[in-house]
Amino acid sequence: MAAPADLTILNLSGKFYLNKTKTDATKMDEVLRLQGVSWMTRKIIGASSITLHIKHYKDDAGVEHIDIDQTLTGGISGTREERTLWWKEHEHEDHIFGSVLGKSRRVKADELDEPFLKTGWTADTLEHGLVQAYAESNTAKSNTTWIANQTWGLEEFEGERRYIRHLKFTGPGAEEIEVKFIYDYAGPLSS
Repeated sequence: MAAPADLTILNLSGKFYLNKTKTDATKMDEVLRLQGVSWMTRKIIGASSITLHIKHYKDDAGVEHIDIDQTLTGGISGTREERTLWWKEHEHEDHIFGSVLGKSRRVKADELDEPFLKTGWTADTLEHGLVQAYAESNTAKSNTTWIANQTWGLEEFEGERRYIRHLKFTGPGAEEIEVKFIYDYAGPLSS
């Protein structure tokens, strides 16, 4: 389902389903493989519906946050993302990806170097800035090396306004993968 007109990059709060028909599942699986995710876990993820519950807000100091709880089919917990848009690196222990270093910010497209990360967005997304979510493996703890550089926003996709993530991924052997994660809007968050 297309995103409503009042959903903007300034407030992404809502519930979204990963559209696996429109998202390249082969590239998604290869990214997970290169991140060291086991075959069994990848197959479970591949066979499951993935739902994002996004809470987008500013704290009392005016700092922007995006908290995301992922669930798989049957209510199985996926990863939790707690993004503070201030571009300060922090470490996170993830039950799927292991030890990860990450940072997030709001950024204008022309400040990015990678064409894939900065093109295709709606005018209002470009006006207010994309969300950039950068993560890399904590190699010393995880014994693997990868970089996941993402931009999030709204895009016209097949004639519909969609919440989309562009991922530029670099694997441990310098593999380069570009993939779009396309989401269906499923409504507001439950109270």
